[in-house]
Amino acid sequence: MIRSVTVHAPARLHMGFLDLSGALARRFGSVGLAIDGIGVNLTARPAATVSVQGPQSERARYCLERFAQGMQWSGGVDLQIEAAIPPHSGLGSGTQLALAVGVAMDRLRGGNIDVRQIATMHERGQRSGIGVGVFQQGGFVIDGGRGTQAVPPPVIARLDFPAAWRILLIFDHAAAGLHGERETEAFRAMAGWPQSVSAQLCHQLLMSTAPALVEGDLEAFGQGITTLQRTIGDHFASVQGGRYTSSMVQSVLEWLEDQRVRGVGQTSWGPTGFAFLGDDTQGQRLLAEAQARWRKYESLEFRLLRGRNQGAEVLVES
Repeated sequence: MIRSVTVHAPARLHMGFLDLSGALARRFGSVGLAIDGIGVNLTARPAATVSVQGPQSERARYCLERFAQGMQWSGGVDLQIEAAIPPHSGLGSGTQLALAVGVAMDRLRGGNIDVRQIATMHERGQRSGIGVGVFQQGGFVIDGGRGTQAVPPPVIARLDFPAAWRILLIFDHAAAGLHGERETEAFRAMAGWPQSVSAQLCHQLLMSTAPALVEGDLEAFGQGITTLQRTIGDHFASVQGGRYTSSMVQSVLEWLEDQRVRGVGQTSWGPTGFAFLGDDTQGQRLLAEAQARWRKYESLEFRLLRGRNQGAEVLVES
């Protein structure tokens, strides 16, 4: 008999799409990274009734109901959520919570279904496979875009993120990224872009950005990510109000670029911004300077984190 299942699912950065037109029969294609220090932590235990407690409990209860419906399961469970990813911040809160709840419930009942099946059950991964990819493997992940099948896009490449590098996150708690029906409508409203743009982005990713990551070349890696971010941000400007969702985050990112930081941008629809830094010394210095410079703006928060080269952790106690 299984006594409990504990799941930790990491947050992720979504750094952009490669092809919004689908000229080669596959659309989107995404680039992302698992990050340490922020994630979903929850524990499921058998119980006589259904009980869900902790942050984002209503959202988790909905995930639980979707799983029960999809697997034709009925029974009780005590679901305790110790930590959750800030919602609508661009860090994958909905997908990681849905996957964590689904995996916990499946393992609690003695199952071992594929994570991609759980994602499909919750209608996650409809445009991007990054959330599923970081849940399964962690690291720097590239997916191959959405094809004709109603499943999450396949991960086609996964690389380790250098242990010494750091990521500065910039939160604006007064703003929120597009989500739900507004996000769906935004994709309907936006046109694709020329195939030449996709060709340029894919060429740079394959022949510069990804090799630079393997070789630990932050300058080249950062330039590639910034190019991708500017292309995406300018294309999405009409629906998110500018290159970045938050004008405050934009001010911080422009200041970081003035400090010769390479590799800045916004994760998903934001409002959270990010910057890649070479080591902890540089990271701590810029963290302190940013906190001092914007200390009067209460909605802004800065956090210095690492990349995560490990997927979700699942602990089953029998």
